[in-house]
Amino acid sequence: MGLNQISRPTGKTASPGERLKHVRAQLGITTREVALFSKLIAEAEGNNEFLISGPWLTQIENEKTSLPSIYKLFTLASIYGLSYARMLALYGVDLAKIKMFHARIPIAKTHLAQKEADEHACSALELPVRFDPGLNLSKTNLLSRMIETWGTVPLELIQHLDLRHRLYGLIGFSDYTLYPLLRPGSFVEIDPEVKNVTQRSTRSEFDRPIYFVDLRNEYACSWCEVMEDELLLLAHPLSPVKSRSVAFPKDAEIIGQVTGVAMRIGISLSETVEKISGTPWQS
Repeated sequence: MGLNQISRPTGKTASPGERLKHVRAQLGITTREVALFSKLIAEAEGNNEFLISGPWLTQIENEKTSLPSIYKLFTLASIYGLSYARMLALYGVDLAKIKMFHARIPIAKTHLAQKEADEHACSALELPVRFDPGLNLSKTNLLSRMIETWGTVPLELIQHLDLRHRLYGLIGFSDYTLYPLLRPGSFVEIDPEVKNVTQRSTRSEFDRPIYFVDLRNEYACSWCEVMEDELLLLAHPLSPVKSRSVAFPKDAEIIGQVTGVAMRIGISLSETVEKISGTPWQS
C-alpha cells in the first residue's frame, strides 16, 4: 500500500485510529501480529519505546483522543508500509508546511537552509534543461520565451516558486542597468498584477520598486518613472549604463513589478553563461 492509498472507511468522517484500523484490516493482520512485528523493530533499534501491545493498538483504533508516540508511529508506519509523513498527516501534522512556516519566522541570525537527503525525493516538476540555441544571453528576457526543452528535476529545487501567479525573467549578461544592485545573469521573480508605476519616497535603493518592461523588441529591468507620455528607465547611479526614455504606452508595456531575485556572486561571467546555456562562453 503506497503513500496515497489510505482509503477512508465508508460513512462519517473517519478518525485517525479508524483509518489505521482500516489499513490493518486491508493488510489482513491482527493486533496480536502487529505486537509481534513490533518486537522485531524494538530489538533492532534497542529501544522498547517502539513496542506495541495488542490492547494499546485496540485503544488507539477506537478512541479519538489517543495519540501514539513518535516511536510507535514509526513502528506502525514500518509494519503498514506507509511513510512517516503520511502517518503524521493522519493526525493533522503536515510536514510539507515546515519550511513554509520557517520562512515566515523572522530569525535574526543568518543561517543555512537545512535540507534532508530524502526530503521530497519522489516529487518532481518540469523545468528547462535546454535553452533555445538562438538565444542571446546578453539580453534581458522572460524565462518562458527562452526555453526549448523542458525536463524533470526534483521539486525541492523550486518548491518556493509561485509558477501559477508569478513570471520569471533573466537579466541579460550585458545588461548593467541596475548594477551593482542587480548583477547581469540574475534570476528575477515578477508579479504581473502590479503594473502601475508608483512614485513614492523610499529610505534606500532596496525599497525602490523595480519593474520588468517589454520594449517590443527587447526587455528591460529597471527603476521607472512616468513623465507624461514617456517612461523613464532609470539606471543605478553606479552603473556604466545611462538612463533612457521611451514612448509610453506606445513603445513600452509594464510586465510587472520585481518581487524577488536570485543572484550569483563570486563566479565569473563565463562560468555563469556555461552553466545556464550548456555551451562554452565566447567573448
